[in-house]
Amino acid sequence: MAESYTTEQIEALAAEIGENIYIDVAKWHLYLAEAHLHTVIAEAVAPLLGENSFSERAVSERLLAISVPLGGGKVQLPLPELIPKSGMTDLMEILKKFRDEY
Repeated sequence: MAESYTTEQIEALAAEIGENIYIDVAKWHLYLAEAHLHTVIAEAVAPLLGENSFSERAVSERLLAISVPLGGGKVQLPLPELIPKSGMTDLMEILKKFRDEY
């Protein structure tokens, strides 16, 4: 059964994600807080944290539903296409830590 987190807990998770995970565009790092994507991500993945099937694959599937507009909206890319592999590893560590703490 999925965990139910408080608004404050989701905000704390979003802050951690926003400060530490970035998208990479032409070797330019845009942290997810600056891109205003951190809260969307926290809300999308938090329900997975209480499930037995919590995995990088499950998280990636949730992130695929988040499109990032580029070029003034001319192009939309799925979020995982913009996060480097090391960023996904870091994201999983943040999520595991959050899961263990709450």
